Amino acid sequence: MIKIVGIGPCREDMTLRALKALEESDVVIGYGAYTRKIKDLLDGKEVISKGMGQEVDRAELAIEYSKKGYQVVVISSGDPGVYGMANVIYQIRGKYSGVEVEVIPGVTAVNYSAALLGSPLHDFAVISLSDILTPLSEIKRKITAAAEADFIISFYNPRSKRRTEPLNEALKILRNIKSPKTPVGIVKTSEKGSEVRIVSLHELNEEDVDMNTTLLVGNTFTYVDGGKMVTPRGYVIPYSTHPLAEEFYQKYLAGDGNNGSNTACEYYPCHNHPQNCTFCYCPFYPCGDPSTGGHWIKEKQVWSCEGCTWIHQDDTVECIEGKLPQLLEKVEDLQDKKKELLKLRRECVHLTK
Repeated sequence: MIKIVGIGPCREDMTLRALKALEESDVVIGYGAYTRKIKDLLDGKEVISKGMGQEVDRAELAIEYSKKGYQVVVISSGDPGVYGMANVIYQIRGKYSGVEVEVIPGVTAVNYSAALLGSPLHDFAVISLSDILTPLSEIKRKITAAAEADFIISFYNPRSKRRTEPLNEALKILRNIKSPKTPVGIVKTSEKGSEVRIVSLHELNEEDVDMNTTLLVGNTFTYVDGGKMVTPRGYVIPYSTHPLAEEFYQKYLAGDGNNGSNTACEYYPCHNHPQNCTFCYCPFYPCGDPSTGGHWIKEKQVWSCEGCTWIHQDDTVECIEGKLPQLLEKVEDLQDKKKELLKLRRECVHLTK
């Protein structure tokens, strides 16, 4: 039996299944830097360490020892199914019959990094920037597709001393598609621990990135709060509708609302000129999403729209009014259909921001 074991990004993050597999093993095979990380767990085992780039040799050795009746563990950092040894062992196993293989998952670099950065993950893509086995054209195609689909993107193996072009090309693509303000998490690991930083896509310096770095690029909704990256999922935050908002939407539903700029209003412009005042009171309040400029007044626990001008853009109003009539039939729908309203908001943010 061969067990392909993910030991996580560091010793403390190994799973109970991984520890059990190591305890039951006779032979442990792995890249030398990984076997050294868990040296204290390998007493009494035959340990075979191979260098980077010798993955096929490790796979063949594992199968050879397994066929002799040994309990074999092949270790990978992170998860063995994510750019690890699972793929190569299953590929080589195809030449043989009667070889049993079990994959024991581990904490991936993207999960480890996300936990240090805060809560940045929603729908996400993991892309390796190593072009040793993958053509650069394929890597660029995947980055473009992920960026255009607004996935959170985690980059593995981003840059080495000699391999700098893939990251350079990746940043060109991202900066052409995404906002320069998009948060980017940088997690650099070493034997001393992990260094964590958050910068904007515009500020990201390639020289700060190496092979021990995982990059995590946010999406349209990702924001930074208290030094942490957050990507909201769009949960409804319970809040009663303000009486003035009720009055406004009674007029709006009766067809007595304002269209475009309301320059006759004594408060115009409450944000900046010119502004579209069709939705003087936002139908999504409180969205709880700072990505468009709003924020919590923490001492009062009140959501402030002061910094949000998105709702007053012409293209935003056009997008919202395309579907709002089907959702908002009476004022009570501001509460009763809040989940559907917030989904409309996300759709329009993607189309207009």
